[in-house]
Amino acid sequence: MEPDTAPRALHEIERAHLKAPDDTSHVMYRYPAPAELSGLVQRFWIPVWAVPEGEQSVQQVLQYPVSLIVVASDYARFYGVSTGLSRTVLDGNGWAAGVMCTPAAGSLIARGSMARFTDRHVDVCDVLGQAGTDLTTRVRAAMLDDPHLPGAHQAVRNAFSDALRPLLPVDPEGELVDRVVALVEERPDVLTVAQLCAEMKLPERALQRLIHRRLGLTPKWLIQRRRLQEAAERLRTTEGTLAGTAAMLGYADQAHFTRDFSRVTGTTPSRFAAEHRTPGTERRGATQRPETRSL
Repeated sequence: MEPDTAPRALHEIERAHLKAPDDTSHVMYRYPAPAELSGLVQRFWIPVWAVPEGEQSVQQVLQYPVSLIVVASDYARFYGVSTGLSRTVLDGNGWAAGVMCTPAAGSLIARGSMARFTDRHVDVCDVLGQAGTDLTTRVRAAMLDDPHLPGAHQAVRNAFSDALRPLLPVDPEGELVDRVVALVEERPDVLTVAQLCAEMKLPERALQRLIHRRLGLTPKWLIQRRRLQEAAERLRTTEGTLAGTAAMLGYADQAHFTRDFSRVTGTTPSRFAAEHRTPGTERRGATQRPETRSL
């Protein structure tokens, strides 16, 4: 299977990754999950980086509401969701190999509530046991010679697949939380928890418990995160005013939007647009951009 490196719509891959247009620190290889693992894995991703000596590249991500498993040469971790802005610092030469899980998968991997993993990570062996040890060994062996080789990437995907396959099938509650997250991601008109409850035909308390247990989050966070990711997308790809962006995202006013965006990203919307807008994209809209993705 060839890696997915073709340009695509920004909202499919890049809106979560607040990558500067001139950042050439790494090459990102992405592969879709095999059909048999579609209930647990959204995609595999393998970044390979080369940062000049004495320099660092800081990757910033507005993470999706899913867990991650990442294996590198010096660590192997299971990550819960970062509720703020996730930062990864790259230096020297290196690689990592990971899976972006489905919303349902986190608590299956963790064998319990995801609330205890919010904003934290643990060694992959803490959640997968011997399977985590085997996974780490196989991934590191595959990437030992040349982390750019297609054969190495296939071996990495096989190792992750073997580690995760025993967790199938996904339980009915997991399927439900997948549907909730999909609705939030696909319906920008859903702006309140009350709307989400109505669409899912769930009482608010039941929805709160579901999202807390399976994701370690709240329904309100799901909606706000999607809005901030959409904001980052628009700020990088359009010439619209901040007031217009705020209105399109359902904010009552520009000040409210600016406070939310600045609190999470650490920068104002206007400054973010100035630093991240790629020349030549302003009049094209958000339909075609070079593909990147979070670490």
